[in-house]
Amino acid sequence: MKFLDQAKIYLRSGDGGDGVVAFRREKFIEFGGPDGGNGGKGGDIIFVAEHNLNTLIDFRYTQHFRAPKGGSGSGSDRTGAGANDVTVTVPIGTQVFADDQETMLADLDIAGKRITLLQGGDGGFGNAHYKTSTNRAPRKATKGWPGEERWVWLRLKLIADAGLVGLPNAGKSTFLAVVSAAKPKIADYPFTTLHPQLGVIRLSNTEEFVLADIPGLIEGAHEGAGLGDRFLGHVERCAVLLHLIDGAAGDVVKAWRTVRGEMSAYGGGLAEKPEIIGLNKSDSMTPRETSSRMAALRKASGRPVYLLSGATGQGVPELLRTLQNTIHTTRQEQAA
Repeated sequence: MKFLDQAKIYLRSGDGGDGVVAFRREKFIEFGGPDGGNGGKGGDIIFVAEHNLNTLIDFRYTQHFRAPKGGSGSGSDRTGAGANDVTVTVPIGTQVFADDQETMLADLDIAGKRITLLQGGDGGFGNAHYKTSTNRAPRKATKGWPGEERWVWLRLKLIADAGLVGLPNAGKSTFLAVVSAAKPKIADYPFTTLHPQLGVIRLSNTEEFVLADIPGLIEGAHEGAGLGDRFLGHVERCAVLLHLIDGAAGDVVKAWRTVRGEMSAYGGGLAEKPEIIGLNKSDSMTPRETSSRMAALRKASGRPVYLLSGATGQGVPELLRTLQNTIHTTRQEQAA
C-alpha cells in the first residue's frame, strides 16, 4: 500500500428539505385547514478515526463527499425524511485543516473519535407552521436551509511513542528492522527510506511501544533540501526522540548539530522533547575512535550517549530499556 500523509478534499453537507403548502379535504370535516408538513434535515459530514488505517491514499481517488438533501414535507402534516449522514473514516492521528492550511478544524487522535465537521441544513416550514388565530389558511411555506461546503486539507501524523531521527545512512532502518518486525528498505546509499515506517517493540509480555522511523534529514531540510522536513510532523506526538548518529562517518558533533538545527527550524516543540543519543555502528570504529567521539558528543550535547551497533546488536537491549522508561515517565508527566 502506498503511503500518503496529505490530501485535499471537498465536503458539502445536505440541504434541508422544503416545506409544503397543503390543506385538509376530508369528508365530514367542515372547514378543513392547513396541514403542510416541514422538510427533513440534510445529512451531516462526520469524520471518524479508524484504528486499522495508516495512510490517506484512499483520498487520492475519492476527493468529493456530498451528503444527500432532506426529504420534502407532505400533506397530513407529515415531516420529510431526514437524510443519511456521510461518514468519512480516516487513520488515527489525522488532522483536518481549513483551506488556508493553518486553521485546524479537528484532531482525530483517538480511535473511534467522531467529529461532525459540517452540519446539514434544517428543513423548511410547511404552511401548518404558520397557522394562527388570525391567519387560518396560510399559503406560505419555506425552502430548506442550505448545507455547508468547504475544501479541507487532511494531514496524517502517525501515533508513535518514540521517534527515530538522524542523517541519511545513520542506520535507522537497520535499527528498526533489528528491534521490531518491520521490514524497511535497507541499502548502502542515502534516502533509502522515502516515507515513515512504524515498528512495534516488545520488551516483555506487558511492555511494548511503537517506534516511528522517518526519512533522514540533511542540512537545509527546513528549506526543502533533500526530502525536506515535512515528515517531521510524524514525530510531533512522540514522547521521546532517539537520535541515531553514524559513528563511522567522522564528525559526529556536526552530524548531531545538523539534525538538531533542522528540528529547531521546523518547530512543533521537537527541540524541547526528551532526546536520547545513540552512537551507532560501533563495530566500524576502533576503541580510540569510539572513546573520543563519545566524549565529544557528551560535551556538545550535555546528555548521556549510548554506544550501539544495529548490525551486531551491541548495546541495543540497554537502549530499548532506556527508551521504555523515558516513554513511561513522559506519559505520566503529560497525564499529570
